[in-house]
This record gives sequence, C-alpha cells and structure tokens, in this order.
Amino acid sequence: MAVTATTAAFGQNQKGGSISYPESKKGTTVDTYFDVKVADPYRWLEDDRSVETEAWVKAQNKVTYDYLDQIPFRDALKKRMEQLWNYEKIGAPSIEGKATYYYKNNGLQNQSVLYKKGKDGKDVVFLDANTFSKDGTTSLGGVDFSKDGSKVAYAISEGGSDWRKVIIMDAVSHKILEDTITDVKFSGVSWKGNEGFYYSSYDKPEGSQLSAKTDQHKLYFHKLGTAQKDDTLIFGLKEKRRYVGGYVTEDDRYLVISAANATYGNELYIQDLKTPNSPIVTIVDNFNSSSRIIDNVGTKLFIETDLNAPNQKIVTVDVQNPKPENWKEFIKETENVLTPTTGGGYIFANYMKDAVSFVQQYDYSGKLVREIKLPALGTAGGFGGKKEEKLLYYSFANYITPGTIYSFDPKSGKSSIYQQPKVDFKSENYESKQVFYTSKDGTKVPMMITYKKGLKLNSQNPTILYGYGGFNISLTPSFSIANAVWLENGGVYAVPNLRGGGEYGKKWHDAGTKMEKQNVFDDFIAAGEYLIAQKYTSSDFLAVRGGSNGGLLVGATMTQRPDLMKVALPAVGVLDMLRYHTFTAGAGWSYDYGTAQDSKEMFDYLKAYSPVQNVKAGVQYPATMVTTGDHDDRVVPAHSFKFAAELQDKQTGTNPVLIRIDVKAGHGAGKSVAATIQENVDVQAFTLFNMGVKELLEN
Repeated sequence: MAVTATTAAFGQNQKGGSISYPESKKGTTVDTYFDVKVADPYRWLEDDRSVETEAWVKAQNKVTYDYLDQIPFRDALKKRMEQLWNYEKIGAPSIEGKATYYYKNNGLQNQSVLYKKGKDGKDVVFLDANTFSKDGTTSLGGVDFSKDGSKVAYAISEGGSDWRKVIIMDAVSHKILEDTITDVKFSGVSWKGNEGFYYSSYDKPEGSQLSAKTDQHKLYFHKLGTAQKDDTLIFGLKEKRRYVGGYVTEDDRYLVISAANATYGNELYIQDLKTPNSPIVTIVDNFNSSSRIIDNVGTKLFIETDLNAPNQKIVTVDVQNPKPENWKEFIKETENVLTPTTGGGYIFANYMKDAVSFVQQYDYSGKLVREIKLPALGTAGGFGGKKEEKLLYYSFANYITPGTIYSFDPKSGKSSIYQQPKVDFKSENYESKQVFYTSKDGTKVPMMITYKKGLKLNSQNPTILYGYGGFNISLTPSFSIANAVWLENGGVYAVPNLRGGGEYGKKWHDAGTKMEKQNVFDDFIAAGEYLIAQKYTSSDFLAVRGGSNGGLLVGATMTQRPDLMKVALPAVGVLDMLRYHTFTAGAGWSYDYGTAQDSKEMFDYLKAYSPVQNVKAGVQYPATMVTTGDHDDRVVPAHSFKFAAELQDKQTGTNPVLIRIDVKAGHGAGKSVAATIQENVDVQAFTLFNMGVKELLEN
C-alpha cells in the first residue's frame, strides 16, 4: 500500500490531488555493531542489478516528473537557462608535438569538441565526444599525447561511470592503433616517450561493477603493440594500496608513484627510467602527510608537501638521497594555503587568502619574480605548461564574472584577454560580498553572498545556501549559468567555507573530520541562521544544497534542524554512514569519516548523525528533492534510495519528498549539457514552487 502525503500549500498539486508515493517494501535486515542492533529495512535497494530496484527507480521517477510537470514556470525557466547557456566556450590551447589543440563548445553541444589548429587557418575536429553515443551519455574522460605528439591515448566514460576505456590512436592519420584498454579507474595516462604509457586499474570486482568494493589499485605499463593481458605490473601487488597513480616527469627521466589508502596522506616513490631495471626508491614511507613532485631539474626534485607545513610549502632534494630528512626549504609555508604549478621555466605559487586567489611567480633559484595582478577578487587557475613554452594561460572567475581565459607572458608578466565569453548576463547589476559569521563554538567562518544590487533585506528573498565541508576541498568563487538564472529571478546565493574544507589548510580540514565532523554541520546551520538574522531570507525562503560529501551535509542538517529551511536538495550524497565504506572505493574516505567498525565510540558518533538512520517519525521535514544517478559508482545511489524511502515513510505534514534519478548517469563527470540544464531547471523549479513563487521575474 502506497504512503500518501498532501503536497505543501505552495506546492499543491494543480489538479487538487496528493502525492501517492511508490511502495518501498521493508525488509527484516538487522546489523549488530558493538552489541547494538541497527535495522536496515531498505537493504534490498542496494542491489542495483535487481528487477525490484529497477522497478522502484521507474516508479519514483514517474512520481517526481508528474510533480515537476505541474510547475507552471518550469518551461520558462528552461528556456532562459538554455538562452544563457548558449554561448561559445573555448578552452586554452595546448601544444602537443608540432600541433596545437583546444576544446570548444558551440553553446548547447552535449559534450565539448577537441579541435586541432590547421596550418591554413581552418581548424579541424580532432575528437568529438558527441559522436560517441546517440544520447550524449558517453564522454571524453581525458586525452594524453605521446612525447612527440604523434600518438594519443584518450579515455571515455560511459553513462558517467568512473570506469574508463582507453583508446589509442595515431594523432596524424586518426587510425586506431590497437585494442582498447579496459577497466581503467581513478587514473590518468602518462606516456614514456612514444613507446607506451602508465595507467592504474582495479581487478574486475565480483558482483556489481557499479557498487562492489574496489580496494587494491595497481599501476601498469602498457607497451604499444602488445595485448593488455601482457602489460607489466609496476606497483600494487605486494603493496596493497587503495589508490595508486604514476606519472613520468617532463624530461622523461623519472617515473613518480603516489600510493594511498585514503583521500588524505600518501607514500611517494621514484624510479629512474634511464637506467634499465632500476629499483623503485622510497621518498616518503607513510601516510601521515601529502606530498607530490611538481618538477625536476636534472636530479634535483621540487616537492610540494604539507609535512610540518599544514598550509603547504615547496622543498627541494637530490634524487640520490630523497628522504624527508634531506629536504631543503624552497618556498616557505605562509599563513595562506599554497597550490603551485609550473610552466614556461617558472614556478607559480597560487595562494588562497580567505578563499580568494593571489599568485606569485618564482624562478628556479627561488627568487620572487613578481606578484601577478589579477582582474578582481576571485579565483585564478592555470599557469601550467611545458618548460619551453613562451606563453601560458590562466582562467579567472568569480560569482558574477564568467570565466575568462588570459594569456600570460612569463618573461614580461603581461596578461592579455585570450577568450572572453559572450554571456547574456549583466554582471554589473549584481554584487558579491564576503562576510564572516560565528559558528556554534565561536569559530569565525567566511561566506560569500551574491545577489542583485538593491536587494531588500525583508526576509523574503529565495536563498540557496550551498556547502561542501570535506576532503580538504576548497569552495572558491566561480561562475555558474544555473546560478546566474537563480540571481536573475531575485535569488540569493550563499557559499560558506566550512571546516573540513581546505580553505585554511590541514588544520581547517582536520577540524571537520571523524569525531569533529559535527563542526561542519554546525558551521552550515550557523550560516543559515546568519542569513535569517540579517534578513536576507527566512526559514520559509531558505533552501540548502550540496552534492556528494555536500549531500551528506544537507542530509545531516535537515535531519538535525528540519525547521531551519523550507527546501532541502541533497545530491549524490553519502547518506548511510554505517555502510558507505562497503561500496566501491568508499573505504578510502575513512580519513574524513572514520568507519562504524573502528571503535564503539566512532560507531556511536556516526550513528548519531548518519542521515539514513536519523529520519524520525512524527517530524515535518522540509520539501525535499533528492537527486542521484543510477550509474553512480562513486557514491552508489543506494544512499539516496534508502534516504528517500525513509523520508517518504516517516514524513509528517504536507511537504513533498521526491527523488529524481538520472538514468545512464553517474556522479556528475561527463554529464551532457542537456541533462545538466534539465537537472538545474528541475531543482530551481522545485525550490521556487515550494517557496510559494507563482511566476518568474522579468529579466
């Protein structure tokens, strides 16, 4: 028998009816953790291959789309979203061998096209991912050229999966050279000269390829002209590691190997490729810090590290004695977080100061050449390239400035606009400001708030509060067409830089992990309370949104403070904290989360905030639309399925609880433009409709 709930007053079904949710049958599964029994009635939804799960997905989508179809301004919202999205997007050029390549999207193409510059001025299509599948669900996952540019290995992702296939092609004739390499995951391709390349793979998992656990990553070398079954295993047989990556230095001299068991902390190794059968030499032999080699000059290595430097620094060491005790400081740690790149014979130190970029240029002797003047406050990225390149490129954007690409002469320091998008959005009519608010324990947290100039602080502005707060990831200012449409319709867009992120280095990250994870939720709740106190919005006009770890953030916030917001939008969320580590590579997230098996204390902590286990009967939860993809093999959709089932079963009151499940879609990477637009339209339409908005503003 279906559970029935009347839609919200502002979300009343136009036909005067009510939502009849599909049946989510309850099983009898019970798990025991440290003598505590935990029921898991929707365990059956974890089976992504079952007929029952497939039927449930179809039934839920029908209910969701029937609801969305009744929203009167949904079509107008889509029309405006497509209008704004329909502008030419051109990427920075890259020189490979004697040829120059760049990406371009004419506007509404589902996938960007890789072009090759022609000598006669007529550029030609090199790879067009739009031809890979009829429905636009197969995307280009990465393109890597051999050292002389004569050959290319490109990865494709089907249905948004993290599993990749690698196709090897002659870059001149476009002839496919050999069989496709399969089962590549969480891996780039790095060429050794022109003879072959390194890549990483997991053994084919038992059971579902989408959800089965993958925890032993291996690094292989593929020699051109040989079968994949004969590829050489370089690392990962004796050393069981969850994440292994390998790349060749620009001079083709060294293979660098990084190995990790979690998303933070890695071992670091190096192998001399000029000496046949040379051993793999250990640089860092533990997971207590994160380090990577950013370049080398002969035998001198340049290493970015947070070892004894929570905000990152650069050190140098000779490859003959590369252990940390021999490291010499090259660029010191500062109070701001460092992310370096190299190009044109220089090192660029990109710093974050309160989540905003500033960039300094150094030469290889450690001398500061200049601070690079950026157009405004925002996010700069790029400055990377080969040593011999005379011109580099960087991008700049903020919440009201579309991403613009600049060319940069590293000798003179001169920047010039290379590609400025023609977006039908009047940036001058909007403003974006940074505020600092106080969290529950007194911690000061920064937040960017963006809105139309002249906004009235009357507590009635539709507001999206977007957050992440995890995995050392920083939310820096960026431009989004979807957000531009939201702003045009009088919306406020607010992004706090929560603990758990990387905005203030390792200490800020660690303050939102394991037994400190509640800090992240407290920071987010305090952000909402600030926006309400300052009359930007009120609980009737506040929506909370986040994806992946941010989906967990939304799930935890709405179950802890359902009164705070009108709408909740958890996307591809990690929502069952007792079982997340049993799927795909989820166990690698334990640095941030801990696991229910670690200790009784850790189990109790996780159970206390895990969204799936904290939906309570008799509570009115906000209008909720859970979003996920049926092919998400990073955060398996079972998280979202189980959370939606719990909410639909226990929701009290009239707010709708829907789940929107993209078919043949994964965690988000490679999603077609058409699917991306439709998802953003549906999210905004659902949000505004449940806030009582009857029609869109005139632009």
